[in-house]
Amino acid sequence: MSIHVMKFGGTSVANIVRIKNIVNLINKKIQNSSNKVVVVVSAMSGVTNNLVKQYKSIKKEIDNPEYDVILSTGEQHSSALISSMLNEKNNISRSMLGWQIPIITDNNYSKARILRINSQLIKSYLKKYRVLVVAGFQGVSEENRITTLGRGGSDTSAVAIAYALGLKTCEIYTDVDGIFTSDPRVVKDASKINSITYEEILELASLGSKVLHPRSVELAMKYGIRVNVKSAFKRISGTMVLKEENKIEKKPLIVRDDGVDLKILKPIQVSSVESITLDTISYNENSSTELAGRARLDNSVRIYINNDLKSEVKVNDSGAWRVSLSDIKAGVYTLRLDEVNENGTVEGRLELPFKREEEALIQAMG
Repeated sequence: MSIHVMKFGGTSVANIVRIKNIVNLINKKIQNSSNKVVVVVSAMSGVTNNLVKQYKSIKKEIDNPEYDVILSTGEQHSSALISSMLNEKNNISRSMLGWQIPIITDNNYSKARILRINSQLIKSYLKKYRVLVVAGFQGVSEENRITTLGRGGSDTSAVAIAYALGLKTCEIYTDVDGIFTSDPRVVKDASKINSITYEEILELASLGSKVLHPRSVELAMKYGIRVNVKSAFKRISGTMVLKEENKIEKKPLIVRDDGVDLKILKPIQVSSVESITLDTISYNENSSTELAGRARLDNSVRIYINNDLKSEVKVNDSGAWRVSLSDIKAGVYTLRLDEVNENGTVEGRLELPFKREEEALIQAMG
């Protein structure tokens, strides 16, 4: 059984049309019969604000258990809608609230912190259901009172559940294509970042970025959970949040399996056209040359050496591709990468020269 955690924010579940869209995403994820999915959801866009307004018409102070009870109903609503629609699509699903799992928190109402999660109950339910739709942002205190994690807390719920289940990756879907240098809804020429470290995203958060809740990033950093931030509306690769040592650099890395820098493969130039990237070139013990990068989901990457097609590889669910070529001898080559869709249409292209030194030198340094 392969478990995936997918989190959808308020804009992704803002109305029935958008809920149908994310149900299609979930259906795609479970096409593989061994895949099980824990979906973590926020309240529908605008619902929480309305609940806050109603509460504050009665009482201004929010460090009150009843405030948490009221706000938690937004996620209860959206989780039940999504589960209902999944069941209509003949996918066995059920919704779950924080207290049902339970997600145990402290009693710091309106901004509670998670103490522990009953992962065994989640796993037992996944034996019966293909999808569990968990209401994010909420838990239950040891005093048996409903608690909430603070605005944006569904991100934290998702990362915490991924950790509790022993996963290494958590997918967070949003209304933008990933993490950008600036807000793409405001700055037209903002550039998407393919990968970013936990420290860098926390720095962006301190400057006002709201892509990820800071506590979710802190939790991911503490336990080494890779967070894949991607669009809920476009089938393209997003931004991976990861440790500094795992960050994919802007130019190809030159590495061996044991991490020793060989300085043998020598890319002269690196390009990035449309969504396709070449992020690493590596050499392993059987003398093969490995190339890896990112491209749009559902597409394939064709690898050409001196215009000869050498391989074609499918982009995986994380938006990454990797290929191993066994017949690259010493010399200077023209490398071309074509990103093609299911109809064979080229949607992106990279072309660059690289040099491989004499095999004897590689073996000597090995």
